[in-house]
Amino acid sequence: MAIVITRVDKRRGRNEPPRPTPVKAAAQELGLPISERVEDSLEVGASLGVVVAFGRIIKSDVLDALEMVNVHFSLLPRWRGAAPVERAILAGDAVTGVCLMAIDEGLDTGPVYRCSEVSIGTDETADELRGRLAHEGASILVRALEEGLGSPRAQQGEATYAAKLEPEDVHLQWTRPAVELHRMVRVGRAWTTWRGKRLLVLASQVAPGVAGGGPGSLDGDLVRTGAGSLRLLTVQPEGRRPLAASDWLRGARPAAGEVLGS
Repeated sequence: MAIVITRVDKRRGRNEPPRPTPVKAAAQELGLPISERVEDSLEVGASLGVVVAFGRIIKSDVLDALEMVNVHFSLLPRWRGAAPVERAILAGDAVTGVCLMAIDEGLDTGPVYRCSEVSIGTDETADELRGRLAHEGASILVRALEEGLGSPRAQQGEATYAAKLEPEDVHLQWTRPAVELHRMVRVGRAWTTWRGKRLLVLASQVAPGVAGGGPGSLDGDLVRTGAGSLRLLTVQPEGRRPLAASDWLRGARPAAGEVLGS
């Protein structure tokens, strides 16, 4: 018998009622038993547990009683931890991947059954990449279950850690190069300020031209950076819905000398 363990329902907005996680919603549609307690996995007679982006350390007594594997979105031991997709993009990695690994008490330190490489597009967002990794992860998991897990191998190479993203990690500091700022935008929720209020930059391009003025200066939809220019495509002013940068600029009417980040 199967059971789905997932997180408690959460509010997505201040005035919205709690909503189930996508995993819980899918399990409900399929009529599968659902729990928020990892220990309940020991009560259904399962022979294997599959963990994906669970975000919680599983206690040793559960691991001793039930074999578990983890589908992790990186090429371990690179980017162990909570935000491997985002950290790979921010670091400018050209390649990442998915590993199917045994779970131990460490943070993504268990031995690996198999891995699959996935290239990262130069303009690919974290959501887009995560979708491709999920598809590839499902494929290698199914193949492993059909063919048998086999014996895992120890992780090899230098370990790096993918700490959970904080708002400052995607704060657009315009003295940085355009290519680095574009990576932040691709990760999601990148922000700057405009006239004292937060402005999200939801989509951008690295532009070949160079805007005039100092870092943060606007030349149409181009923003001067520490190296090159970033073209704004979609923005979201504080308290408003996303809109095309061209529409925002028509309403904002930047004055000469005004800069983003002030």
